[in-house]
Amino acid sequence: MLENRENPVLSVSNLSIAIGKNQITHNVYLNLYAGKISALVGESGSGKSLTSLALMGLLPGDFSVSGKAVINTSANDSLDLLSNNAPYSYIRSGLISMVFQEPSTAFNPVMRIGKQIEESLKYHPEKFGKTSARAKKSRVLDSLSEVGLKDVNRVYRSYPHELSGGQLQRAMIAMAIINQPSLLIADEPTTALDVTTQRKILQLLRDLAKKHNIAVLIITHNMSVVKAVANTVYVMNSGSIVESGLVKDVFSNPKNSYTRSLLDSIVDFDISNLASESTSSEAGDFCVNIQNVSAKYDKYSKIFNPSKYAISDLNLNILRGKTHALVGESGAGKTTIAKLISGQLKPESGSISIEGLNLYSDCKKRANRKILSNIGFIFQDSGSALNPLKTVGWSIAEPLIVNKSLSEEERKKRVELVLNQVHLPLSLINRFPHELSGGQKQRVGIARALINRPSLIIADEPTSALDANHCLKILNLLSSLQKQYNFSCLFITHDLALVSRIASQVSVIKGGRIVEQGSVKDVLRLPKNPYTRSLIDAVLQ
Repeated sequence: MLENRENPVLSVSNLSIAIGKNQITHNVYLNLYAGKISALVGESGSGKSLTSLALMGLLPGDFSVSGKAVINTSANDSLDLLSNNAPYSYIRSGLISMVFQEPSTAFNPVMRIGKQIEESLKYHPEKFGKTSARAKKSRVLDSLSEVGLKDVNRVYRSYPHELSGGQLQRAMIAMAIINQPSLLIADEPTTALDVTTQRKILQLLRDLAKKHNIAVLIITHNMSVVKAVANTVYVMNSGSIVESGLVKDVFSNPKNSYTRSLLDSIVDFDISNLASESTSSEAGDFCVNIQNVSAKYDKYSKIFNPSKYAISDLNLNILRGKTHALVGESGAGKTTIAKLISGQLKPESGSISIEGLNLYSDCKKRANRKILSNIGFIFQDSGSALNPLKTVGWSIAEPLIVNKSLSEEERKKRVELVLNQVHLPLSLINRFPHELSGGQKQRVGIARALINRPSLIIADEPTSALDANHCLKILNLLSSLQKQYNFSCLFITHDLALVSRIASQVSVIKGGRIVEQGSVKDVLRLPKNPYTRSLIDAVLQ
């Protein structure tokens, strides 16, 4: 257990959470100090988020909580967050604030950002006394400015859907700090962000901890995030803290086997060890050939609000049987390219060919169906990609609708085959998505992508929501299946460490234009474009 001569802002001991007779966490302990960042790290389902919800008093009523969580409210006073009479209306955002994993769902979609942040002020008049509407707005603008947002008046007036993911995360942090809390809990604050924005958000949390002398608890499954930003770390497995200590000590000399497994699962970004790519594909042996393609956001835009180009003059080739990575920040145009290849968005100009067939000029319905049935998809959020009302077997078999030649028995055998290939038991066929773990859902997504034996698989951020162990397993599974079936893969990501591990070719996109492309070795070791260099420099090591 960590020792410190200073009094902690929050001291948690013997925190146990249960639902009925099912014990979820066991005697969890934490000591969080002013001006310091602590990390609570572990795989999905280990109990990290439940622990934070218990501290905030946000667990549903059927959960039982025991233990102590003492927070210092002043130099000579404290209170137990877990006591039955804990004043949570005062505690939330007054003493403890929370930054949630997905700000787009945490904000009210029909309320302007500024007004939502102002709401936090009205619940804590003891902090600043009664203030005028103008003074409240001024405090909100100051808070938005402090977290690094530009044009704060526009952000104040904006609705959540009008801001990028990084802007929303900063706005969420602005709301969390506006009442000057003693403790800030950030639950997976960078999971959905690109590598550049991720580094900026982590630096912001570090700066805020020092400037306001607040304790920060980051909940994450990413050991690279822990190494980059935290002072101390608590490793959680199956509801228990199995190791804790200073980050430098735990990383250099882990005592617990589970901690070692987490560290071993980090996908290293080691440019020096990139091997030369030897490919059996002949020059011009392309599965996908994109030439001079441009596409707009909304071709039905009004005269006084002209549509903008999402993709401009795109040229991209994907070699048969190889993985081609598409890298860029959020909003760069990566997903738009996936929509173009999959027939969901028609280009304004240029041509797209898949296995020698032009997707948009061979426009007969039957020809298009043949082309598109040759493409499999693996989505970022496997949970929302699966129909919650249908079984796993039904979801995997759904793409076979286009294959009229298969009998019902042949379809069943095909489903069983792909389940075996992604290392899932056949017993899952009759289960529903909510009964699966995150890693199992992603494997179901891969099975569905393989069911039609496609020549191309589009994988859109397939590992960004997974912890390190599951991420590594999914990458290894994709590589193994590619060797077996020789499919091409467009791997869309913002994580260059993944690119260095799985891809042979890479294209870097910025503002709808490819700024650099080539072999992974050449692009990552000797980048020619400054934007590529900035992405490489932003990788957490």
